[in-house]
Amino acid sequence: MLRKVVISSFLNHVLVGIVENGRLAEFFQERDETSRTVGNIYKGRIENVLPGMGAAFVELGLERNGFLYVADLKHETIERPINELVKKGQEIIVQVAKEPEGTKGARVVTQISLPGRFLVLMPDEDSLGVSRQITDPDERARLRELGAELKLPGYGLILRTAAAGHNFEELARDRDELIQLWHDILEQGRQQSAPALLYHDHDLVYRIMRDVVTEDTEQIIVDQPWIYERIVSIRDKLQISRETEIELYQGEVALFDQLGLTHDLEKATKKRVWLNSGGYLVIDQTEALVSIDVNTGKYTGSKDLAETVLRTNKEAAVEIAKQLRLRNIGGIIIIDFIDMKNEADRQQVLETLTKALAQDKTKSHVLGFTQLGLVEMTRKKAKTRLSQILETPCPHCGGNGRVWSRDAIAINTAQRIYSLAREPDVKSIQVKCHPSVAAVLIGQNKENLKLMHHQTGKTIEIISFDQCELEHAEISCKR
Repeated sequence: MLRKVVISSFLNHVLVGIVENGRLAEFFQERDETSRTVGNIYKGRIENVLPGMGAAFVELGLERNGFLYVADLKHETIERPINELVKKGQEIIVQVAKEPEGTKGARVVTQISLPGRFLVLMPDEDSLGVSRQITDPDERARLRELGAELKLPGYGLILRTAAAGHNFEELARDRDELIQLWHDILEQGRQQSAPALLYHDHDLVYRIMRDVVTEDTEQIIVDQPWIYERIVSIRDKLQISRETEIELYQGEVALFDQLGLTHDLEKATKKRVWLNSGGYLVIDQTEALVSIDVNTGKYTGSKDLAETVLRTNKEAAVEIAKQLRLRNIGGIIIIDFIDMKNEADRQQVLETLTKALAQDKTKSHVLGFTQLGLVEMTRKKAKTRLSQILETPCPHCGGNGRVWSRDAIAINTAQRIYSLAREPDVKSIQVKCHPSVAAVLIGQNKENLKLMHHQTGKTIEIISFDQCELEHAEISCKR
């Protein structure tokens, strides 16, 4: 599998696309490193205990209190009410497992995990695991033997995908750094009173290099010098292969546009997904679950109906796995494949789906066909849905539909500005847009506007126009 990592930056946002075999497989976006809380470790204080919900609220020093389920208290294998395990006013070290969403606070756990380049360290645990992305049985066996040697009392270990092919000394160095980090966190906890932030995870660029880049990553392409310099500076620390090419893109067309990733993102927000055969999927996302309907569409097959249905369903199963990963869909998922009478055909489709999902780092579980002939499965809610990143409820239809968010529109507009500014005869650029988009383009104290002017060397004028639709920006230039 050929993999590229594409990193772009506009308006204090960092955008990352993971491209596999020429197709966008995953997308990440982060406004700035302070906006992210997942992975952070806090010394919190129990604010309230709710025995009826089996949960407690934890004061973290954030806008909203964290939410701690009894199941997320470590070592709790015996069912006991949460009010016997934690008390109001108690100080407790927790890690954020899920970002705040809507009116809900962050979900926190006491089972701490510290990711390194090759290992994940789990203090006060006694487990040993190997990434399921490593499928070679000999390599899994070798890493298990190394893991048994590396493991120290009181620490659990997971050997990550990047550990494949590396020796004991390299892995031991990673383990020792993580143990030292944990000791530093504990020392911070002893010195500070709750609520307090004890550890802030790295920014998106660093996490991508640490968590995503592996031996099969052939190229990292970036469009900003500061990102290029940062990657070069941490390459040796993270032991990224010198065979992985790092390129600073300086083309006239915006990087995501040049590689077709903007178009891929737009398609990933649509309900209908066309298959190569002419069939298609319809993906509906609700609060409770996600439903996916499979249709033959334009595909009529070449032989009998059963073969046409089987081929369409198998192709759909592969595409569904890709869409779940790209759209960051989690929770309960119901799939309505085209009806199959043959039990052997059903098994083939389930096997195809399970195999395709194995390429996804996020855990999923296929439960099989229900009595209604629907496939039921679950996928862990690991990241914010792509639709929530790129879109916002439409103000014109009472929230029944969705339109692009102001940040997404502003970034897209900035990309167009930078592309236009690269034309040598362009002297100045004028943008008329919706006031909320203009506010993002200009930034606080005009910081974004000043940055664009500095980076492009061109005069840029942003005009707020009340009658302009949110998604429409009129760009003109003087030559």
